[in-house]
Parts: sequence; structure tokens; C-alpha cells
Amino acid sequence: MGRSTPLALARIVTLAASVVAPGLVHAADLLPPPPPPLPPPPVDFAGGWYLRGDVGASIYNTPKVSTVPDPDPVHYYNSDLGGGGFAGAGVGYQFNSWFRADVTGEYRFSSGFHTNDRVSSKADYYNADGLRTVAATQLDESTNGNYSAGVVLVNGYVEKELWGGLGVFAGAGVGAAFNRFSGLSEVSINATKVSYPDNADHPGQTFGGTSGGTYKNRIRTNFAWALHAGLSYAVTPNLKLELAYRYLNLGEGATGVLNCFCGQTYQPFKVKDIEAHDVKLGMRWMFGAPVLASYEPPPPPMAPLVRKY
Repeated sequence: MGRSTPLALARIVTLAASVVAPGLVHAADLLPPPPPPLPPPPVDFAGGWYLRGDVGASIYNTPKVSTVPDPDPVHYYNSDLGGGGFAGAGVGYQFNSWFRADVTGEYRFSSGFHTNDRVSSKADYYNADGLRTVAATQLDESTNGNYSAGVVLVNGYVEKELWGGLGVFAGAGVGAAFNRFSGLSEVSINATKVSYPDNADHPGQTFGGTSGGTYKNRIRTNFAWALHAGLSYAVTPNLKLELAYRYLNLGEGATGVLNCFCGQTYQPFKVKDIEAHDVKLGMRWMFGAPVLASYEPPPPPMAPLVRKY
């Protein structure tokens, strides 16, 4: 009996190992396979470049009109640039999700330029007898014509996406305005009153007349700047629409000389503080729409080999 004991123990250990080892293999088979690798992120195939187009309507502030000082001061009143419209286009770049910049060019026009002015003068004359004559002249003039401008701006914007494709933005721009006054004509009404203060028996006289003239066309280049604020809406990943307000300062313009029908040439006048309040409807077409890189899922993992006993 003592000799058979070690042999029996060896057989028991061998049998236990044959039972436990298959159990370990089958337990490993129950673990989940490792997750497949993620697909590569979208690729921006054209950067952040975009094209834009805008149309809108404008209301102009009352400008300040002045002329080269003459011996007789000129008083301007009822100056007006009216309303107008504009259309433009540009190219820009979206640097990140919140900042973009673009360069734009546009053509602007107004419903017409108008101003009135009045010139008053007074002169004393003495005849051979030393009697004084006073001539007081009042000249009322009305000027009408066209105003238009080309504007080039470099703009920067800060934009915040809200929800459902809606966003808000604000920005500023600087550039140049090419202000043009053309087709200006003037109608003058002259009224001169002559009195004789040293001659009580003379009642005095009043004279009148109508004259006019035309101004030469002129384009004047000025520094321009703008402030923007508005809403954007993403119709598609490539297309965004904008509704915006813009304050635009176009500097000043000037006319050419006045060629009077009377044969005289007179000084031009300047139009300062040309300011517009614009309502814009715009669109942005994004070239850099994200696209997915080619991706093939990895093959399924092979089943582990299980040795049978």
C-alpha cells in the first residue's frame, strides 16, 4: 500500500490539470474583443476660404457743405443725400470657429444730392455830390445732382454660434471711398435792393433776375471705415446667409468748379461728413467644406485557438 500512494497522487494531479486547463481557455474566450480604431477626422480640403456677396439699402446723414471762403459768406442749408442702395462682393478666410476676415468692394448710389445756399452782400457808393447809395444784394441758389461712390474695405469679424445654425457677429473695417459728384446744376435767384439814405425823396429800387450754371464732375478719394453687427444662419455646411446693420463713414467729397451761365467761373464746394446707415442682406459660400478621408474598417479579430484534450 505504501508504494502505490505516490503513484495515485500523481494520477490525481494529472487529472486535475486536464480538467482545469480547458476551463481557463474557455473563460478567456468570453472576454469582449478590443474596439476597432476610430476613423480619421474630416479633412478640410480647401482651407477656410469663402466668397461673399451683399446687397442693401442706405440712409445718409445730413452732410456739411462748405466752400472756399469768399469776401461774402455763403450759408448752406437743406443739404441732403437722401437714401440709396448698394451691391458688392468679396473674398474672405475663416481662421477658426470665432474669427474671420474679408476684403470687399462695392458700388453705392443715392437718390440724389441737394443743397440750398444764400449769399448776402452790402456795398456803399458815393456820387459826385457826396450822396451815399446803398446796394444790398441777396443771392439764393439751389443745387441738385448725383452722388455715387466705390468703396473698398478690409474687415474683421468676431462670430459666436448659438443654436440650430444661428449665429451672431460684430466687426469693423477700414479702407477707401471714391466719392463722385456728377451732373450738378445750379439755379440762382438774384434780388438787389438799392436805397438812398441821403435822399429822403428817393424811394429806392429793387431789382431781380435768374441765373445758374453747372459744376464739373469730380471724384475724390478718402479714408473710409465701418462698424458691423448682425445675424448669420447656416443653410448648409457651405452656405451662410447674413442680415446685418453697418455704419459707414465715407469721409468727404467735392465738386469741380462752377461754370456760370453769366460767363464767370466760381469756386467748387465740399461735402463733408458723408455717413451712411446700411441694412445688408448677404451670403457666404465656403470653399472649405469638411470631407471624410477614405476609411476601411479593420478585419474582425481571429478566434483564439483552443487545444482539445
